[in-house]
Order: sequence, then structure tokens, then C-alpha cells
Amino acid sequence: MTRDGLSPEARRLCDAMTAGFPPPGDPAALRAAASAGGRAGPEVASVYDTGAEGVRVRVYDPAPGAVGRPLAVYFHGGGWVMCGLDTHDALCRTLAAASGAVVVSADYRLAPEHPWPAAADDALAVLLWARAEAGALGCDADRVVVAGDSSGGNLAAVTALRAPGLVAGQLLAYPPLDASMGSESVAAYGRGYFHTAAHMAWYWDQYGGDPGHPHVSPLHAVDLTGLPRTLLLLADCDLLRDEGLAYARRLGEAGVDCEVRLHPGVFHGFLGLPLPAAKAAVAGAAAWLAATG
Repeated sequence: MTRDGLSPEARRLCDAMTAGFPPPGDPAALRAAASAGGRAGPEVASVYDTGAEGVRVRVYDPAPGAVGRPLAVYFHGGGWVMCGLDTHDALCRTLAAASGAVVVSADYRLAPEHPWPAAADDALAVLLWARAEAGALGCDADRVVVAGDSSGGNLAAVTALRAPGLVAGQLLAYPPLDASMGSESVAAYGRGYFHTAAHMAWYWDQYGGDPGHPHVSPLHAVDLTGLPRTLLLLADCDLLRDEGLAYARRLGEAGVDCEVRLHPGVFHGFLGLPLPAAKAAVAGAAAWLAATG
């Protein structure tokens, strides 16, 4: 590890990504930067786009004709402002291929053009569609999982809160869970680790909504009992780390089956990067998903 907590490989990637990423304030510039480059994912037997209650989705089916499988409804990250189906195509391909589950990736509406609750409502609509279509997709409606990274992890957590009896699990990768941004990790990792506190505060402002509402900030939910089994993937050098740890503690206190996997030496967004920790984290998440239900 370097003295700042990152592995040497992660530090090199962090510096390169930071150099090419715009400051907060211009959605078009941020979207252009987020859509540049990217890696190709593995081959998946069937990949197609369709509509889900007015929301465009991409369906990844690794074994057409199979039945009884888990189904993961995936919400991409990007601060509710940027990214989409293409930016997270490789990650969704990898998750589907490694787990054997069908993955439905949701192209929810983005802020600031569509502030809260647009994205949250789209997320719930896609979940309901996925449950209704589970049999046709060769999946078990009782094995539907909500999943997402960063802001998509927030949407997955919010969707589970809104429909706890309809979700068998929630897979949350470094999610923002508290708009107040008052944790110690914000101070420790808010600068110099690619995802900055200034960016996160701006994303929250674009997204809107009452910061204290649990469907904006899930950490503010009064009661977490009845939520499904949970896997939290966190980066140790991430300003959002402590929010994830706090949510895990509260889930455990509420009797929820919750597992935290805290990955050292990496920063926010590491799942999509060519790092050993990312490969291990995605493989572990795929195994967890395959065992859900």
C-alpha cells in the first residue's frame, strides 16, 4: 500500500482518472467524460434492450431456456446525473456470466432534468416489471434482487425500502445513503481519491428531494426490519465508506442478514476498474447472487 492507503496500482489509476475528469457543475461535460473509454465485458448468450413500464432496460440472459434462476435488477451509478446502459454494460455482463442470473439493467431518468423522485420511481417500476416477467425470463419471482453501484446502490436500497416483501436481496456497492455527508470518511477521503466531497455534494443538489426523507437518504429510515438479505461492497478509501458501515450496523440491529465486504487499497468506483480487488469483489458478488433465494 502507499502511505495514503491505496495500492500502487489503484493510486496510478486514481491519478489518471482524476486528471481527465471535470469539476462539478456541468452535466454535459461530466456525461461526456463518464462515457469515454470503458472495457468490453464477456460474451453473454442473449443481450437485448426492451421497455419496462416506460423505462428502457437491457436484459442479459446467460442461458436462455433455463428456469428458476435469480433475477438481478441493476441500477447504474453516476451521481444520478450521468452514465447509463452502455457505461455499465461490461459490469452487467460479468455479473450475469459469473452468477448464471438474468440481469436487467435500468436506464432510469437522470437529474437535473428529472430530479427526485423520478429515478426512484423508475427503479420501482422496473422492479415491479421484472417480478411480473420473471417466469417469462426463466427466473423465480421469489429470487429477485435489487443491485447497484454508487447512486445506483442508493436506488437499490430505496427500492428495497419501498417494496421489502418483493425483494429477496439487495446488493449495494459503495452507495450514498445520507445526504448530510457528515461522516468521518468524508473528511478523510473527500479529496485526492477521485470521487470528491465537492462532486458528491453537487450530485445531491442536482438530485434534490428532502435530505431527511428515507427515500432520499436510506440511513434516515426509522425502521429497517423486514428488509432482505444484504451484501454491502465498500472501498476503504472512499468518502462514502462510513455511510455504508453505519447502514450495515443498523441492518444488523434490525435483524437483517447483512454482510459487509470492505476492500482495502481501493477507491470509489473500483468495481469497473482493472484491479485484482475488483475482479475478486465481482466474483464474490456473483456467488452471493447465485445463492440468493
